[in-house]
Parts: sequence; C-alpha cells; structure tokens
Amino acid sequence: MDDVKAAIRRIPDFPKPGVLFYDITTVLQDPKHFKKIVDELVRRYGPMNISKILSMESRGFIFAAPLAASIGAGLVPLRKPGKLPYKKVAQSFDLEYGTDSLEIHEDAVEKGERVLLLDDLLATGGTAEASVRLARKLGAEVVEAGFVIELTFLGGRDKLSDVPVYSMIQFDS
Repeated sequence: MDDVKAAIRRIPDFPKPGVLFYDITTVLQDPKHFKKIVDELVRRYGPMNISKILSMESRGFIFAAPLAASIGAGLVPLRKPGKLPYKKVAQSFDLEYGTDSLEIHEDAVEKGERVLLLDDLLATGGTAEASVRLARKLGAEVVEAGFVIELTFLGGRDKLSDVPVYSMIQFDS
C-alpha cells in the first residue's frame, strides 16, 4: 500500500485554514490503485459474513459499492440531513471543523444484522461514532469500522473503543 499512500494528495488549508486535507481523487484516477484498495477490502471482508455495508456520505460510497457487490452484501447509505426520502433516524456529531448530522432509513437494517461501517477516512472519529450509534439504534451488530485512510494523530480510533477498527493506510502527522 506504500504506492497508494504516496499517491494521496495533501492540500493545506482546506476546507478552512489550519486543516490539511487528504485528497483521494488522485488514487481514484489510477485504476491500479483503486483496484488494489477494493481487492484488499474484498480479501478482508469477504469471509466475515457481513449482510450490509453502512457507508458514510459521500466518499465512503466510492469504496462501499464495489465491495458490497463483490461480497454479496447490501449497501446502506448514511446521508446528510434532507437527502433520504423515507422515514429516518438521525445522529449529530462533531467534526474537526464544525458539526454535522447523519441519517439512515429506519428500515435499512434488521435487528441482529451483521454490518460493516466503511468510510474513506478516519480523522477525529465523530462521523464514525455517529454511524455506530445509528446502526445500534436499529439493532444492528457492528462487526467492524473500516477505513482506507486513518489520521492517527487525531485520535479518532479512541471514539470507537467498543468496535474493532481497521485502516489500510495511516498518516502519523
């Protein structure tokens, strides 16, 4: 994964001053890098008997869709407010640069279903923590929270202390 890590572009002061943004578009533009990520996700999660992948808006969808299709799991989008048309459950959370909220359809998962949470990036952990809460509100069993990239210096993993966490690529600063 060193080649994939090297391809991730870093953009200072985006979306606001003081924030260093890790841009995956450079990885997505290279089919070898993109395939390598998806293949690694399939290798890891294929044997885990996951019924649904809950993925956070919006970059998580990019990785969750091919993974779900490859392992025979359903895909459940966790969306920002106002994007889902049916009855939903919401959870607010803090970001490293503000606050936000995620929603899920109330019938998206069944009680006891084994679900994977998947996103492109783990930073401060607010989005992931909110996703775990949403899944559990609906009675799902969260098998793992998976990420392509983890910014270890922000400590997001600490907010997920009761959920196994996996990240492919780590940045320590």
